[in-house]
Amino acid sequence: MIELKSPAEIERMHVTGQFIAEVLDELSGRAAVGVNLLDLEHHARHMLEERGAVSCYWDYSPSFGRGPFRNVTCLAVNDAVLHGLPKSYVLQDGDVLTMDIAVTIDGWAADSAMTVIVGTPREEDQRLVRTTEVALAAAIEVAQVGNKLGDISAAIGEVCGKSGYTPNLEFGGHGIGRTMHEAPHVANNGRPRHGMKLKPGLTIAIEPWLAATTDQIIYDEDGWTLRSADGSRTAHSEHTVAITEDGPLVLTRRKSELNAQTGADTAQARLP
Repeated sequence: MIELKSPAEIERMHVTGQFIAEVLDELSGRAAVGVNLLDLEHHARHMLEERGAVSCYWDYSPSFGRGPFRNVTCLAVNDAVLHGLPKSYVLQDGDVLTMDIAVTIDGWAADSAMTVIVGTPREEDQRLVRTTEVALAAAIEVAQVGNKLGDISAAIGEVCGKSGYTPNLEFGGHGIGRTMHEAPHVANNGRPRHGMKLKPGLTIAIEPWLAATTDQIIYDEDGWTLRSADGSRTAHSEHTVAITEDGPLVLTRRKSELNAQTGADTAQARLP
């Protein structure tokens, strides 16, 4: 059952989303060569405790995992992309790190993920990460009242396909609100003008993720971490978005994203 949220309820989710944005900005600033993943996990735990936020991951026991999950972040490195179980691993130069966080504050959830490259980036990794970011932006752009759910999926698939990547369809985005996972499922590829009509009050997590040279995944020995089947590197970008009469509202927008956009706009304005 899909629950449409009131403007007041969306604003409460926005509060949660802004906290998640703060956590991701903080962790991305700490992710550096020589840093242990468990240091990032424990710093996130401290931030949640101070804010009074409740992790959606702690004690999470879905049918596909080897539960319960006893961490507040999903941290995935290189060929790992989803449900990364934090463990003792020291980040190396050039590592691709995906950080995924979902929490509730006062009973309302938000979910977001980002991928960063630690130290010296490889061009092919930058291209992969950028493709997920562009795909996410394209999906958000069409998350408009009156459009269809398939328009969002198709926008993701089109960006990925034009860049030479094939999205996996086993895991994708989802509805979100009072809990982390609600209806509907938001696939990372699909047909435009198909599926349910987007209505004001619908809140969804949109999350394109990719592996460089495959659309197949395998489970790690920990029973949680999902990796590319061929060992190629991966990337993942996710925002929680509300459908409103005034257009899509990104509830988890990070300050680092806004600053980057401002810098790009300024540079564009200076062009002759």
